Amino acid sequence: MTILEEYVLNSEILIAGGGMAGCCAALAAARCGAKVILCQDRAVLGGNASSEVRMHIVGANGTGRFDRGAELETEAREGGIIEELRLENCLRNPQRSASMFDLILYEKCQVEPNLTLMLNTCVTAVQLNGDRIESATAERQSTEDRFTINAEIFIDCTGDGRLAAEAGALFMEGRESQKQFNESLAPETADSHRLGSTILMQARRHDRPMPFVAPAWARKFDPAELQLRLYATPGEEEPTHEYGYWWAEWGGVLDTIKENEHIRDELLAIVMGIWDHVKNGPEGTPAGEDPFQAAHWALDWFGFVPGKRESRRFIGQHILTEHDLLSSRAFPDAIAYGGWSLDLHPPEGIDAPGLEPCIQHPVPHLYDIPLAACISVNRQNLMFAGRNISATHVAFSSTRVMATCAAIGQGVGTAAAFAIQQQQEPAELSTNSQIMSQIQQRLLRDDAYLVGIINEDSVDLARCARVTTSSEQAGYAACHVISGQTRSVHGAAGAPEGRAFPGGHRWMSEPAEGLPATLLLEWETPTNVSEIQLIFDTGLHRHLTLSHHDGYTEKMLWGRPQLETVSDYSVEVFDGHDWQTVVTVEGNWQRRRLHRVKVTGVSQLRLVVTGTNGVDQARVCEIRVY
Repeated sequence: MTILEEYVLNSEILIAGGGMAGCCAALAAARCGAKVILCQDRAVLGGNASSEVRMHIVGANGTGRFDRGAELETEAREGGIIEELRLENCLRNPQRSASMFDLILYEKCQVEPNLTLMLNTCVTAVQLNGDRIESATAERQSTEDRFTINAEIFIDCTGDGRLAAEAGALFMEGRESQKQFNESLAPETADSHRLGSTILMQARRHDRPMPFVAPAWARKFDPAELQLRLYATPGEEEPTHEYGYWWAEWGGVLDTIKENEHIRDELLAIVMGIWDHVKNGPEGTPAGEDPFQAAHWALDWFGFVPGKRESRRFIGQHILTEHDLLSSRAFPDAIAYGGWSLDLHPPEGIDAPGLEPCIQHPVPHLYDIPLAACISVNRQNLMFAGRNISATHVAFSSTRVMATCAAIGQGVGTAAAFAIQQQQEPAELSTNSQIMSQIQQRLLRDDAYLVGIINEDSVDLARCARVTTSSEQAGYAACHVISGQTRSVHGAAGAPEGRAFPGGHRWMSEPAEGLPATLLLEWETPTNVSEIQLIFDTGLHRHLTLSHHDGYTEKMLWGRPQLETVSDYSVEVFDGHDWQTVVTVEGNWQRRRLHRVKVTGVSQLRLVVTGTNGVDQARVCEIRVY
């Protein structure tokens, strides 16, 4: 007997896991017209970026010594859905509240018409028919309900891979040997070790001394044990009290799934021990001495959910390796890109005080992530996105970061929607060049960036228009709005040679001419217009991510629109007789703006920029007209 009530739900795509990969996959698939159910086993979305964990969303633009951003040269920050989310969070969350970001993710998923969001709902089983998944079972303990969810395609974005593991999908764990994939950064002998987990913390400064009494079970640390961490953090981000310690890492020599509760308990003891060391000093510290200037600081928050880095990695049609990333080889089925360093940590974490907490091996250029690494090798309709994609331990150390996972999520969600439309199994997509081209062109249309792939959309009317302007700067001519690429990546650490397509890839008006500035598209044969899409410059060379680290946030333009972005503009069309204004916008701060209109017989279209959020010229990366 069970008190769980049974329900049957039908969808085209079921996505398990509501971290950044799952959210972006769900939004992408739904916006492409597929009916999507998103199951998240927690009360909030965001995974390691949520208020429960509070880790930075980082990605291809790197950070610290390996920051690859360079204005108008290397714009590596991810576009598409993750850029939309970052820009919205930046503007609506100047206070840098972790819960506010939870709300933004919740709102985005709740208002999407084709998307059904199910929080506190965990996929616990699947039903197979041969090598296909027929349905999944999900349980929501908060309402004592059990759901049978029928779908055509199943996407595992859970990190740990619960759905895929229940389906019997092949996976890898631990570290491969050097010989297995010819990887120089792998250990000589394979083992079961992986990257450990971390619990973060936040502290707040008060106007009076704030004592801290450590729990009896807190760890004790002497300075030697923290010499390479608390006393000398690698990179540019010095230890701070307002944001926790990513290097408080532990559990990599254990099973990070089966022993997660034990890992959580030990991480709490570690965090309390580090804070005791900061507040009260090591044993023998003279009374009244404050070596870390922390007397007025007190703990404000600390997590009870470990930020997990690694567990299962599923075997796909292709396994990404160290060589794939370091060579930036071209994949014909690319659906996303990465660029974070090969970021390897000692599995023992803080129990290896003599080892650096991480060794980052720079990736020379942006690299492709192929769809084949996101499709199960032994389940026809199973895909994955996030840290559980098909990669060796070494390659995973770069692909695992959340902005990269989000870009992968958008790519996988888009591909899944096309599979539904074309009535294809996911397993058939990566080798179908015609469908892959359609998927890639849709990703570009949705402002994702793919290395070396440009806009070739045959129905984009702007591509056959004559483009002129009221003023332009050298290297940033009006015609660049139809160059096919919406960013510059020709800098030293950008896209690899031959696929970078050097150039400004945007129109920039002449500052001396002032605003308004006008961009004109003309067609010899009048056309009907139903959709106008604009891509504005949002400073993709800069960091832009929610952080509770004050020093890191100071490198961003947080809490306000990005300076380069057009704020005020209008779109006018000429039908052979009269000009009419079809779009008027004030106060814009987003990168991608889509305007649906209905105008016939258009021979000219005029974009008039009347204001920006800080720069003295108009900047437009792309115009599309349909």
